[in-house]
Amino acid sequence: MSQQELANIAGVTRQSIGGVELGQYAPSVAMSLRLAKALGCQVEDLFWFEEDLPEVEAILAGSAPKQQQSRVSLARVGDQWIAYPLVGNDAFRIEMIPADGETVAVSHPIVETGESVRVKEFPSISKLPSASEVASNERHSEGEAQSQNGTNKVQVRLLDDIDKLHNTVVIAGCTPVLSLLARATERWHPQLRIHYRFAHSKAALRSLCRGEIHIAGMHLYDADTGEHNIPFVRKALTGKSAILITLGVWEEGLLVPPGNPMGVKTVSDLVEFGATIVTHEVGSGSRMLLERKLQEDGVPLHKVKGSDRIVHSHQDVALSVVSGIADAGISTASIAAAFGLGFVPLHRARYDLVIIKSYLEEEPVKQFLSILGHQLVRSQLEILGGYDTSNIGEVVANIS
Repeated sequence: MSQQELANIAGVTRQSIGGVELGQYAPSVAMSLRLAKALGCQVEDLFWFEEDLPEVEAILAGSAPKQQQSRVSLARVGDQWIAYPLVGNDAFRIEMIPADGETVAVSHPIVETGESVRVKEFPSISKLPSASEVASNERHSEGEAQSQNGTNKVQVRLLDDIDKLHNTVVIAGCTPVLSLLARATERWHPQLRIHYRFAHSKAALRSLCRGEIHIAGMHLYDADTGEHNIPFVRKALTGKSAILITLGVWEEGLLVPPGNPMGVKTVSDLVEFGATIVTHEVGSGSRMLLERKLQEDGVPLHKVKGSDRIVHSHQDVALSVVSGIADAGISTASIAAAFGLGFVPLHRARYDLVIIKSYLEEEPVKQFLSILGHQLVRSQLEILGGYDTSNIGEVVANIS
């Protein structure tokens, strides 16, 4: 609709429409009602007071961008608001993520190095950081998070309905299955919102310890005890009570090109055949599996070509193999099937959800957990391949 067409329907001049659009002319009540009627909406959809937008105080999860104002997602975790910066890859799923608000005041010192802000970046697979760089960044991030926990507060101007923000559950983990579960849950509970944050197992557990998320997804194996996840949770959650609920058991192993042209059978074959790999960050379950299997075969990690090249997700491992950047990488059977790649099984890992007990009484968490045992959810996981869902939803540990 052109300005003139709208002006004709509303019974005003085209110049008046232009003035309203430019903010140079305040329409009368009668004109506002006619414009709303012509456009099939409410007057409040066209005009509002900026000062009507409420503000909340929140704890910032992660480092703040240099500018005072930045886009964030919000969720109520326990008794406080948490703000998650929508920066870099965290600003996207497949499409760009709408913001829940914008920070208008940061009440903690922004960490800087020289003149530039230290912000975690996620490079593409064509420019992969070395393992030493990632390990150094992880140690810095962990120390920074501990030092700033509870002190990095921000004032956030809301851009969405606060009731919707209250009805949000936040999950961190590395498996794409979590995003699948999020969408399935939102189908069953349309008013519920799942905020999924990508993080490897140890990073997700640290976020849970800091009170930044409701649920952490993990697939860590402790070779000393032969247990999955439980020893790591006991060590991390000192003084806190939690439960572990399993999503099932998945096949972990090496992704290789279709047909496995090199004939790789073990991780030591990677060295013998001169294969190039990509690896996950230090602290991830996949990285720990690679290191453990190499140690069992008596092969130092640095002997494997490309072992200092880092990717940040299971999809990136698959894309590295598909594009020829790497000959192999650790991931899961379901990812191999999704990308049409070959797969060399190495380990069956249990994937668990870790939840602080006090969060179990929160309605958003209850709604999310209620769908785990549903047959439609089981079917979604089973059709992926590489998953044993027979025990999905089962409480496998109670940590006091």
